Amino acid sequence: MDTNKIHQSGGLASHKHHNSPENAAMMHMTFYWGPDVTLLIDSWKTNSWFSYFLTLIVCFLFAAFYQFMEDHRLRFKLLSSSHTAVGDVENVPLLYTKLFSDRRRARFAGTVLFGINSAVNYFLMLAVMSFNGGVFVVIVVGLAVGYLLFRSGDDELILVDEDPCACG
Repeated sequence: MDTNKIHQSGGLASHKHHNSPENAAMMHMTFYWGPDVTLLIDSWKTNSWFSYFLTLIVCFLFAAFYQFMEDHRLRFKLLSSSHTAVGDVENVPLLYTKLFSDRRRARFAGTVLFGINSAVNYFLMLAVMSFNGGVFVVIVVGLAVGYLLFRSGDDELILVDEDPCACG
């Protein structure tokens, strides 16, 4: 069938285009190394080492940001729990006693942070599913560095169940 006829027929052209061998070769199902990656959306494609490096920096920052947000979410959870005394609030930095003395406000703030953190979790998971080795390594290192910076020193302060999976 002629290419012009396919394009004129509407739906057939888009169906043929997505199932073409060129597109099938671009979808990796095993880890690969290299600067050519499409991350999350079609317009986020790296085609040079520079754009790949910038993408890796963004992935690293999002992974560290996940740990930062998880730390704050757990602090709101601690603040809103019935076991936290009002006097313990000054041990929780970046939270103001007057603003969050009401447990419902703290619970609402924790819920908002949970939603944001869940979105970041899924973005990280989908980025890893690009099967690019560099993206995978940078996200794991970003999670570890973020944990070191934001969460490793508060083990005695926050005693809640933790999920080490970035997608949970």
